[in-house]
Amino acid sequence: MSNSDERRLFGRRRRANAPADDRRVKRYEVTATAKEQAWLEARAAVLQVTVPRLLVESAMNPNVRTDTEWKTVAADIFEIRRLMGTVANNVNQLARYANEQGAFPAEAEAVVAEYRSLVRRLDNSVRALAGL
Repeated sequence: MSNSDERRLFGRRRRANAPADDRRVKRYEVTATAKEQAWLEARAAVLQVTVPRLLVESAMNPNVRTDTEWKTVAADIFEIRRLMGTVANNVNQLARYANEQGAFPAEAEAVVAEYRSLVRRLDNSVRALAGL
């Protein structure tokens, strides 16, 4: 199969022209270091697309996660870990009280509710991290 046959089958290097009723009206300029430029051009060459097409398709892909998104999710997970430690401490205090008094305190329900809330939040953060 020749290059022109492959291009016809799999598409072209640049994006298709936009329809007349949906013209591209904004142009973005990206400044890159020499190292970033080399990386972008190499990646675009491997994929046989232009650098602008690579950037647009990468940004528009919902499965692509940026460093900023990863850091936000990681910070949320660390915060949840800290809060779960606090809840674990409260559970230990409740268990000690129940063992000493022979009765479970009424305030325990609030601790259980907080724990369940944190578990849901942790589950959501892990799903976001996994891209589900």
